[in-house]
Amino acid sequence: MKAIVYTEYGPPEVLQLKEVEKPVPRDNEIRVRVHAASVNYGDILARDFRSVSPRMFNMPLLLWVIAKLVFGIRKPKITILGSEFAGEVEAAGKAVKRFKVGDPVFGYTGQNMGAYAEYLCMPENGAVAMKPAAMSDEEAAVAPYGAIMALYLLRKQNIRPGQKILVNGASGGIGSAAVQLAKYYGAEVTGVCGTPRLEYVKSLGADKVIDYNQEDFTGSGETYDLIFDILGKSSFSRSKNSLSPNGRYLRASFKTRELWQMLWTAMKGGKRVICALAPGSQKDLLSVRELIEAGKIKTIIDKCYPLAQAAEAHRYVAQGHKKGSVVITAGNSGVADANQY
Repeated sequence: MKAIVYTEYGPPEVLQLKEVEKPVPRDNEIRVRVHAASVNYGDILARDFRSVSPRMFNMPLLLWVIAKLVFGIRKPKITILGSEFAGEVEAAGKAVKRFKVGDPVFGYTGQNMGAYAEYLCMPENGAVAMKPAAMSDEEAAVAPYGAIMALYLLRKQNIRPGQKILVNGASGGIGSAAVQLAKYYGAEVTGVCGTPRLEYVKSLGADKVIDYNQEDFTGSGETYDLIFDILGKSSFSRSKNSLSPNGRYLRASFKTRELWQMLWTAMKGGKRVICALAPGSQKDLLSVRELIEAGKIKTIIDKCYPLAQAAEAHRYVAQGHKKGSVVITAGNSGVADANQY
């Protein structure tokens, strides 16, 4: 089968189209013929992970060390990127009961990666589910990760109708899902993003959009019941004056300092810091599918690239130009030119 392989860390050019062995599913696994995969933040980070210092990493030092060991210190151990996919079940192990050959599926592979290929294997109890019927493969391929994470984190916050929520990093995978889910819960939502993505965030349903190049939300005088900071672009010390008296500052990525702040603010009461990680389970993916089918979550595609042009897709995302999601299609690898979807 064809796959995008990288054997050294570096710029987009390290991604090379190669012929590799087709994976064989274990008894409890399905083999998926991949039709589409996403290009997300994790893929960009992993491609050049050797240059990612503890300071650049958005999580505590211990998790940076673990990630270095998993992905490889000097060169990649996981050589095929891509953690989100949509496709069709092409084979199933003898113990598989939830899926059958021909089923359209979508899912999230987590740190195992592997979606930049014509085929991948997934355990049937992993984060894989039947694809939402109304979604194309391209639309479904960019839905799992961000929606799973946002749903898991936000539904623990007991959001009530009429509350004011700010999503800092509203144009990314988690942020775009968070905007839509907060609206679903009845909140008044403000999204913060860069200039090229203002219209994109508005199209997701945000009531107000702030361009961080023009305005610092912490200086506006507005207060919020929840500030959801996706990549830690702000801080609790800078944001606390923008929180209501019992407001929460939620971090999807965090350092050790934020963990101490979470413990301190929990004991003190009032404004609180909350740090949380989402496991990425099949149960959560099924909940995401239900919300998609109910019309509460949508995905918007900016560009699609064929498998052979994965490097170009990475370059486009890394340059910060994307206005929506970027997809790699595996069905006609090397045939089509990159195009606006």
